[in-house]
Amino acid sequence: MTSSNRPASSLRSQLLRRKPIVDPDQQSSGGLERTIGTFQLTMFGVGATIGTGIFFVLSLAVPEAGPAVVLSFLAAGVAAGLAAICYAEMASAVPVSGSTYSYAYVTMGEVVAMGVAACLLLEYGVSSAAVAVGWSGYLNELLNNLFGFTIPHALSAAPGDADPGIMNLPAVVLIVLCAVLLIRGASESAAVNAVMVVIKLGVLALFAIVGFTAFDSGNFSDFMPLGAAGVTAAAGTIFFSFIGLDAVSTAGDEVKDPQKTMPRAIVAALIVVIVFYLVVAVAALGTQPWTDFAGQEEAGLAEILRNVTGQAWPATILAAGAVISIFSVTLVTMYGQTRILFAMGRDGMLPKAFAKVSPRTHTPVNNTIVVAVVISILAAFIPLDKLADLVSIGTLVAFIVVSIGVIVLRRSMPDLERPFKVPGYPVTPVLSVLACLYILSGLHWTTWFWFGLWLAVVLAFYWFWGRHHSTLRGAEQDLR
Repeated sequence: MTSSNRPASSLRSQLLRRKPIVDPDQQSSGGLERTIGTFQLTMFGVGATIGTGIFFVLSLAVPEAGPAVVLSFLAAGVAAGLAAICYAEMASAVPVSGSTYSYAYVTMGEVVAMGVAACLLLEYGVSSAAVAVGWSGYLNELLNNLFGFTIPHALSAAPGDADPGIMNLPAVVLIVLCAVLLIRGASESAAVNAVMVVIKLGVLALFAIVGFTAFDSGNFSDFMPLGAAGVTAAAGTIFFSFIGLDAVSTAGDEVKDPQKTMPRAIVAALIVVIVFYLVVAVAALGTQPWTDFAGQEEAGLAEILRNVTGQAWPATILAAGAVISIFSVTLVTMYGQTRILFAMGRDGMLPKAFAKVSPRTHTPVNNTIVVAVVISILAAFIPLDKLADLVSIGTLVAFIVVSIGVIVLRRSMPDLERPFKVPGYPVTPVLSVLACLYILSGLHWTTWFWFGLWLAVVLAFYWFWGRHHSTLRGAEQDLR
């Protein structure tokens, strides 16, 4: 090789260098502790998934598809299910923190991992903010029912809302509370989350029971008023809520027996989520014409219950349950983002401060504070409907990468131990990719524009900083 050829060869090797897979028992946890079991991890997945799609996004998705939103839930569920099975195999083979970022790093190389990291940071950051924004609507509903007052609109709405305010203060308060809990410890966060998820499932079961007492099949007579395009668009909006399946795989360094626990938790969470989504969606659509959902973005389920019963108490219970349980969604999505930043800091793709763990609480305090500040700004000033589609595109791209990663890893490391294997390989991961591409096709061009801009920013950061500070680069230099 001539000296003139070396830079080009070196650049290619930098972009495509892959992180080796290390036995979880032999890899340093960087100060994190393995304290999370199967039930708590399953509740992580359920906690981060059920809530956004039902409590908030249902009222956004029904006007897009009509009663056929049930098909949208099925399409999103099938796509998420196929991806979840792929996640289960990757989680069993590569049981480390970082989720899709780490999977891409060991299968497709450093530059792809950074691209995936951009998707994940967008997905988790925006999701946390969007859920916090929706939470403030239920808080106002609860305050109004219990005490007869609400937080002034100027302090509970973003400047970009249809009815603009100054900032969404309740959303900021929620984010700060989650950050404090996350800093206290992963085990404490998991235990609190499990309690909140049980409350959430109980509240949704109550909604379904009451909703079915007013069920009118005539509300489904004009089943698909906006055609197949409406079903696809609504599926894209709903997909926003399936982030929880990815969140499970961010906990690799803090899970007991991760090679078995993580696949079990992913599959169990998926089953619980799909069952509750469909039951609640059918119950809600049976209570009122689909055209009535428009304008119910804030506390939509509570409003439906009040209309059905003509009384305030069921809506108050639902709003109280939502206020408590939606806390769990923000908690888990913020947890996921801090662990991705931790993994990136450990790999040298971000400053090492992001991988610094408190010796007292065994949590990454620095990056938790950074995450809380950034998400608070998003939640305070950006409207919910502008946020949801950005989460969907990040989640879908992450699911595609995981599905392709399964194929790549089967080919590159066929003898790697895999306690869980994708059934129907290679058809299942290919179908997963196609299903995600189908839903991506329904997203608005502005979503693609902002997604592309964000991806370019992150890859520019990698080009000028990350590739020069990568831990793998240091290891390569040590070998020379």
